[in-house]
Amino acid sequence: MTRLVDLSVPTEQTDSEATPVKIDLLDHVAGATVLGLSPEDFPGGMAISNETVTLTTHTGTHMDAPLHYGPLTGDAPARSIDQVPLEWCYGPGVRLDFRDVPPGRGITVPMLEEEFLRIGHVPVAGDIVLLWTGADALWGSSDYLTTFAGLTGEGTVFLAEHGVKVIGIDAWGLDRPIPHMIEDYRRTGDRSVLWPAHVAGRTHPYLQLEKLAHLGDLPGPTGYTVACFPVPVTGAGAGWTRVVAICDA
Repeated sequence: MTRLVDLSVPTEQTDSEATPVKIDLLDHVAGATVLGLSPEDFPGGMAISNETVTLTTHTGTHMDAPLHYGPLTGDAPARSIDQVPLEWCYGPGVRLDFRDVPPGRGITVPMLEEEFLRIGHVPVAGDIVLLWTGADALWGSSDYLTTFAGLTGEGTVFLAEHGVKVIGIDAWGLDRPIPHMIEDYRRTGDRSVLWPAHVAGRTHPYLQLEKLAHLGDLPGPTGYTVACFPVPVTGAGAGWTRVVAICDA
């Protein structure tokens, strides 16, 4: 017997999305007329419905592929989302608790090391690491876009060098909020403060899961499997992903 924990947010129009989501409904009446028929021609007097959805590949819970970070990973062409190995997207989940890190701050290597020590786990190849910041509690509001902690570039490299191919976070993005990064860049002129976790993927191939949710519903830091297979949008840098934890009942 297993228990499934949905770690995804819904795909919907909300203040928590930076870009609009438009859903045009073709209802059970119109579904008949576009076929040159009437609803009465169908069983029960109803045709079948359809929806046309306009959104980005980064809307809702999604996976960033290496192509999103840049055209190359090392000296090789960066993989698009349809080229991501499925083996990377199914493995042991490891939840790291960073709810005490203030919004706007970076999750550093010492923080990662301390948390791995606390939970008694050494990161290994195949682990799917889930960063629990608590930011998903803001889903539905515009604060979700700017009020969260993010992973540093050094922290990203640390995980990747331990063989971690998938890093997820329950926030709008894996890096710190955009206003904080831009403010630091304008103050210092240092380009390395801009999207360092993403840029790390230009040398260390890994995948990001952004806009996770319900990490608090997991039974603990470890002891479950995570499935996070993305929709294979040909040539795209990201794809929508239904992320599910498979737990012992």
